[in-house]
Amino acid sequence: MPKVDTPLDVRHFQQAPCDSLTPEQSKELLGAGVTTNPAVDDQAGPTCRWNVPAVSQAGVGVTYFKTTQLGLTGVYRAKDTIYPFFEPLDPIDGYPTVAFGQVDERSTKGRCLLALGTSDTQQVDIAISLSEANVGKKDPCAAAHDVAAKVLENLRKAT
Repeated sequence: MPKVDTPLDVRHFQQAPCDSLTPEQSKELLGAGVTTNPAVDDQAGPTCRWNVPAVSQAGVGVTYFKTTQLGLTGVYRAKDTIYPFFEPLDPIDGYPTVAFGQVDERSTKGRCLLALGTSDTQQVDIAISLSEANVGKKDPCAAAHDVAAKVLENLRKAT
């Protein structure tokens, strides 16, 4: 299990998950016409989703996972059982990341779910859906990793 040497305080973002990406960053990621949908009471944890209604399925979701207090340990424990798709990715400035899921939808649906460890007890989940035009052409996990770097940058600025 990867350790997080410098834990981040994510309390502000648990109250305001849409602060995870700036309006400029969401436009850079998805283009013009982005809508922002906060769901502070989401079952998994405070969530924000960004999408472009004019583009089918393209979107980004960021969730401050609160179902457990295990951080990435919970994801690692579920490897090969709950999450047959499991792929550790490069850390971002020392913060561990892993792509995971019940199904690998990278090439079929252009989707990827990535967990970013923000402390040994907390994680931020980043979900990516590529536009239909990019499915099979771009790696949604690489896109999720890029989004995680932006979210991490914003988390660090706030702490």
